[in-house]
Amino acid sequence: ILSIWGWGGLGVILFLVTFGPFAIFYLAFYVLCFVGGGFAVTLLFGKTNSEKYLERCEHSFLPASATGVPKALEEIKRENGSIKIDRRLTGSNIIDEPLQQVLQFALRDYIQYWYYTLSDDESFLLEVRQTIQNALIEFAIRSKEVDWQPYFTTRLVDGFATHLHVFRKAQPRTEDSRQKKDTSEELIETFFEVEVEMEKDVCRDLICTSTKDEEAFLRDLCEVLLYLLLPPGDFHNKNMRYFLREILAKGILLPLINQFSDPDYINQYIIWMIRDTNCNYEAFMNVIKLSDKVAELEAVRDKAAEELQYLRSLDTVGDDINTIKNQINSLLFVKKLCETRIQRLNSGKEVDTLKLATNFGKLCTIPLDSILVSNVALQFFMDYMQQTGGQAHLFFWLTVEGYRVTAQQQLEVLRSPQRDGKRQNNQTKGLLHVAAVGVYEQYLSEKVSL
Repeated sequence: ILSIWGWGGLGVILFLVTFGPFAIFYLAFYVLCFVGGGFAVTLLFGKTNSEKYLERCEHSFLPASATGVPKALEEIKRENGSIKIDRRLTGSNIIDEPLQQVLQFALRDYIQYWYYTLSDDESFLLEVRQTIQNALIEFAIRSKEVDWQPYFTTRLVDGFATHLHVFRKAQPRTEDSRQKKDTSEELIETFFEVEVEMEKDVCRDLICTSTKDEEAFLRDLCEVLLYLLLPPGDFHNKNMRYFLREILAKGILLPLINQFSDPDYINQYIIWMIRDTNCNYEAFMNVIKLSDKVAELEAVRDKAAEELQYLRSLDTVGDDINTIKNQINSLLFVKKLCETRIQRLNSGKEVDTLKLATNFGKLCTIPLDSILVSNVALQFFMDYMQQTGGQAHLFFWLTVEGYRVTAQQQLEVLRSPQRDGKRQNNQTKGLLHVAAVGVYEQYLSEKVSL
């Protein structure tokens, strides 16, 4: 062992004396350069061989692209093979053409703008369009099978009346705690609390106040619609189903709901509807008398004062004097009416008509026949019956009354001489029988609870 250590030490001393003290570092550096050079040469050699192999595989396995005459013939065949689309949806040209335009705009705005960056093949767009058209056709067929009259006359009116009643019931509670927090937030919270109290098991606060829950609800709704309208093959295709669901939910339904919920859009739509209708003097006076907004009344008063100042500055003679005097008198009356209304609102003398009717109890007696022939009285009577839980009885009364009047008219027609009296008699009695059975099943059968 000592001899080995001795020879080793002697070798180290001779190495240092011969090559110097930095020979160890040079040796390590030379070894690293050798290893790195070998690795670089191997990498370069492999890259060169890989490129040669890929070029050889490309030329040997991939087909050559069509050039010249074959390419031109292929393009001509593609142009001649135009795609024909059946544009019939509901069977009515008046409805089909606008629907086709909406469908074309939807494809343009939500699909074509990104699809054409991927491919020029029209087959995918054709399949999407055909799927949507099949869904619209199925929707039109199912819509024709629905009896819309009970829905629009009963369920829709009942839902709107319930919503209005909940809102009216939430307003007094908000007025009591107006100073505690923001009025709008308090009104929303109170509205849904009243909704839970009235409808027990139904509350739509999350859908109406949370954007995430609203989008989830619309996705579920579109999922159900696609299940009902799409063929089984298209519905079980997850990519197609999710694709159409997102377009319907976030591209069509959600913007539509946001647009109809925008007060500015509603105001603009109302202005557009009444643009061609001139507001008469009586309607303008009624608006001023019923307005409870001090800012609006002050704006009308200032506008009337400005117009008065302009009319008084005119220097006219003859018949124009009488016209201007009449205009000045009318504006003075409007100004006086606005000032009186503002004074009553600021002094707190204005009485809420709803609270007045509640506090003073039985003010007068109105016969039921008079209530049924007046639209205003009938609306308030429906609100009252809904508060007491007897709205279904009122609907039953109105339905039976309508059936009675219709039956009397039909029977009077049958009493008049007709050429084909027997056949018409049987048809009329059959229709009356069907209507009577419908009233019975809707209000008096064992399945219905009033």
